[in-house]
Amino acid sequence: MNIILIGPPGAGKGTQAKRIVAERGMVQLSTGDMLRDAKASGTEMGLRVAEIMARGDLVTDEIVIGLISEKLEAVPSAGVIFDGFPRTLAQADALDALLASRGEKIDHVVEIRVDDDALVARITGRFSCASCGEVFHDTARPPEREGVCDACGGTEFLRRADDSESALRTRLMSYYKQTSPLLGFYHATGRLRFVDGMGEMDDVAQAISKIFES
Repeated sequence: MNIILIGPPGAGKGTQAKRIVAERGMVQLSTGDMLRDAKASGTEMGLRVAEIMARGDLVTDEIVIGLISEKLEAVPSAGVIFDGFPRTLAQADALDALLASRGEKIDHVVEIRVDDDALVARITGRFSCASCGEVFHDTARPPEREGVCDACGGTEFLRRADDSESALRTRLMSYYKQTSPLLGFYHATGRLRFVDGMGEMDDVAQAISKIFES
């Protein structure tokens, strides 16, 4: 089974992907991770990626598809979760063509839907331990002792600069503009499903499992 998870920043895609990997033995393919790995690999493809990234240019769809093709060769039969790809209709077509050449397809496209205002509250309230990276939230998950990390006892905490409300709303607008055509495409081809991302993590995971088993 091959799936695509779609959702705005902070919707919980990463958390749900990890659960699916753990429970079903699937492999999560992140284009960001693949590009970083390729850049560090020293291979011919890696050198091309490093050169493009050094110029500050976007890596072409052809290269990303090539990297995905290489990764698929080593993927077990349980399937793949595509993370961060596709982002455009051209990439969606290219991915369909690549999978078809292997006798495979995208089985489900799962959109994790969230309320924007609730999402802003969720994201702007989060912070992490500067020492170990443990993540907390002002209201949903504050440290047991104020100012002290539950995991390591550290007393320094960080907030991401792009977790401010204005920055997050800009990212959300960019996300909606980018994914709207994709959602329309996958809806038209009968592969789009959605779950309510505002529930508890276990409830969201259960809703996704029902889609896979339907």
